[in-house]
Amino acid sequence: MAGRPGRPGRPGVTAVSALPGATAVSAPPGITAVSEPPATTAVSAPPSTSAVSALPGTSAVSAPPGTSAVSGPRAAQQQPDWPDPGALRAVADELTVLPALVAAEECDRLREQLAAVARGEALLLQGGDCAESLAEAGPDTTAAKYRTLNLMAAVISEAAGLPVIRLGRIAGQYAKPRSSPTEIRDGVELPSYRGDMVNGPAFTTAARTPDPDRLRRVYHASARTLGHLNTLTAADGGEFWTSHEALVLEYEHALSRTTPAGRYALSGHLLWIGERTRRPDGAHIAFAASVRNPIAVKLGPSSTPDDALRLIDLLDPDREPGRLTFISRMGAGAVRDTLPDLVSKVAASGAEVVWICDPVHGNTVSSPTGHKTRRLDDVLNEIEGFLEVHRSLGTHPGGVHLELTGDHVTECVGGTYEIRFEDLPTRYETVCDPRLNLGQSLDVAFELAAMYAASPVTDRGTTWATA
Repeated sequence: MAGRPGRPGRPGVTAVSALPGATAVSAPPGITAVSEPPATTAVSAPPSTSAVSALPGTSAVSAPPGTSAVSGPRAAQQQPDWPDPGALRAVADELTVLPALVAAEECDRLREQLAAVARGEALLLQGGDCAESLAEAGPDTTAAKYRTLNLMAAVISEAAGLPVIRLGRIAGQYAKPRSSPTEIRDGVELPSYRGDMVNGPAFTTAARTPDPDRLRRVYHASARTLGHLNTLTAADGGEFWTSHEALVLEYEHALSRTTPAGRYALSGHLLWIGERTRRPDGAHIAFAASVRNPIAVKLGPSSTPDDALRLIDLLDPDREPGRLTFISRMGAGAVRDTLPDLVSKVAASGAEVVWICDPVHGNTVSSPTGHKTRRLDDVLNEIEGFLEVHRSLGTHPGGVHLELTGDHVTECVGGTYEIRFEDLPTRYETVCDPRLNLGQSLDVAFELAAMYAASPVTDRGTTWATA
């Protein structure tokens, strides 16, 4: 894994330091190198003590296996098959009377900032673990991800000439959808690992049995993470926001609160609905429509303009900028063909949504070593295609959504400090999907900075529409 002098076909990007403890980074020509973002782009996490308490008499209800009773008559997809409904009900009831993790006013503030992204006045950087781990959650891992996003935001902001909103996949990203409810190894079939909110990754009956107590453990781990973020950002005087996929509806409903302004999901500032659960008639969209948080929805290559317009009607009926974000996750081979029609039809509707690019989920491959991985060049190719589409349409490419870590793992291949297929077993530590490591994350930041510098967002009415 020795350092190599850049990658072919991507000139003009200087190598970045990937050594432990390094903070200084080099920049592309014309972009000032930075060590930490300026105070105007730093952001602070809310203390968990600012949370809103549950209303008297609120309680969670149990559901038949595979559905969520709290979602009403609509069956919820991707739900655990909880073996003990009584235990689930008891934990959910407990969560309804614990302090919420974030405050409604903070969600409103983030929505205001996302409105600036929708207007083309800011950018969004969203990143963090594929799935957080209860065993690894702590101040060191939180600090590493926080510093990585700080550095990336500063590099991108310098090039684009716009503020960058930092949004972590953190303090709640403990559940994952799966393509199959079960996994078979050597003739043994067990429930699939659905994230630490539901069960454990070890391939044993005990670990893979969904355990409602994990909802409680995730709540307390998320509260501690928010406390760590608050400590990190206290000196910056800015704002840092949290997000996760709203997947396990018992958890989300139990942490929802009614305020004078309306109902909020106070497990995080922004919640997103994934590609597998975005059915317009599904329970997850119904839940998202019932709360006032900023909401995001992932759109894959099977998405149609009618899908997007229907989601706008359901989730943003008042056409409020900052309310709805679309996360494009097309894959490098599909983004240039599929995305233009979506973006143009949404723009023609008059809805002011935020568009950001998830360049990782559509580019997962299997390596010769048997590991799931992603090629950094595919990630960069999809980002480039995303920007090309918006450039051609004169619309705003609002940012990126990445699975990353601040650690020096070996899960994705490529990069200035190149990870090869044979290097993957060295530090393949993810509990689910492969993440960009620190050096690869900074590679993405510098490449994206170079793209923005070549076609400034502030000139999108001319340069972006005609380049």
